[in-house]
Amino acid sequence: MTMKASTRQVDGVTVVDLSGRITLGEGSVVLRDTVRDLISKGDKRILLNLGDVTYIDSSGIGELVSAFTTVRNQGGELKLLKLTKKVHDLLQITKLYTVFDVKDDETQAIASFKK
Repeated sequence: MTMKASTRQVDGVTVVDLSGRITLGEGSVVLRDTVRDLISKGDKRILLNLGDVTYIDSSGIGELVSAFTTVRNQGGELKLLKLTKKVHDLLQITKLYTVFDVKDDETQAIASFKK
């Protein structure tokens, strides 16, 4: 299953709806390119909706951390939305759950960004 990303704007926040698998190769490249593209356009408030992401491997985790760091270094915020149980458990095991700002509700997530 290939990785797909679509973006939409909600109240000044760019929501990236991801679906598929974030894995070595195409999946992590799609994520990296999407985030870099948004940063280059000046979008600094990014919410990654992972509700339809079925699997993330170590390279995908690395890409999430890289995206988070890139956005943070540009003075922006990157948050995660709607983790599946598998992805949630993976972030718990890797201790990254404490690094990312993870939300379950899109409306609350969008409201949580600094205006």
